[in-house]
Amino acid sequence: MKKILSLIMSALVISSAAFMVTGCNSENGGGNGNNTEKQEINVFNWGEYISNGEDGTLDTIKSFEEKYNVKVNYTNYESNEEMYNLIKESNSSYDVIIPSDYMVAKLIEEDMLEKIDFSNIPNYDNVMEKYKKNDFDPNGEYSVPYSWGVVALAYNKTMVKEKPDSFSVLWDKQYSGNILMFDNSRDAMAIAMRLKGITPTKITKDDIDIASAYLKEQRPLLKKYVMDQVFTEMEGNQSALAPYYAGDIATMMENNEDLDYVLPKEGSNLFIDSMCIPKTTKNKALAEKFINYMLEPEVAKANAEYLGYSTPNQAAYDLLDDDIKNNKLIYPDEAYLKKCYTFSNLPTDVYNYMQDEFLKAKV
Repeated sequence: MKKILSLIMSALVISSAAFMVTGCNSENGGGNGNNTEKQEINVFNWGEYISNGEDGTLDTIKSFEEKYNVKVNYTNYESNEEMYNLIKESNSSYDVIIPSDYMVAKLIEEDMLEKIDFSNIPNYDNVMEKYKKNDFDPNGEYSVPYSWGVVALAYNKTMVKEKPDSFSVLWDKQYSGNILMFDNSRDAMAIAMRLKGITPTKITKDDIDIASAYLKEQRPLLKKYVMDQVFTEMEGNQSALAPYYAGDIATMMENNEDLDYVLPKEGSNLFIDSMCIPKTTKNKALAEKFINYMLEPEVAKANAEYLGYSTPNQAAYDLLDDDIKNNKLIYPDEAYLKKCYTFSNLPTDVYNYMQDEFLKAKV
């Protein structure tokens, strides 16, 4: 759910990702500066989803490498499903991955994640209690929250007559030809379901049928289905309305003063991305060291500022400027968050059915 979901993926050299250098200090993880050979760690993350040194921001990966005398092999993926398939089907060896909520549940169910030794992660104390245990990891054993956010509605004040208050405006005929819609089944179906009174958590094929029919009604009104194209469309005053991830809407608003946002009254998707250690890891202790580093207040703050998404790290949150903490797009009130829902892992047949029906709805 990420800063720009459909960025061109960084080249993955699977053979090198599978190779791990084992130093004389490999049992306790991390270098001490005296090793002649650096240990390596393979981190697999969404594109544009970590502070990288641009515009004076913290270069998170470089900082970790220098602090612990290690080499980070850092590669990107474009979707949870792409990440899952690479871990499941290839010989790639990854040490830290950052999947979304429903994918964490799927990986746990399929016994693809290591339980985390939290004695190696003292900075876990910085994480807000409400994010330590969730439906996708009920006992909080396999995941450490990295970032969270909600889906909101962006609109162009010069093109929309009155400030909307619901996703239902995406079906308003007066804006025909100027409406954008998510080009992924989970988000698009979820919006349609919510408007039809369905909570899009553990859904059925009947729920999908209702949503699909509603999306077919919307199709003639749409300009296009988009993911990363939403930035060009909305920042360039080319479209009037678009549902998207709150952190990205905040970025678009910074680049175009004609844009504003709405937190739809019916609620929306609350997504949580978490750091996990897959069973492909060759150095679990070093993976835990990396996770602990990512929870350092200044590091987590830098990542939150770069991403534009919400941090689950209380120590990092406390360091943020008040204008960020008071931004209701990034940090909605608890009353609104109670209206929101998280996605769950779906049975394979239900997930495949949703994919097929979404493709039909788009025609």
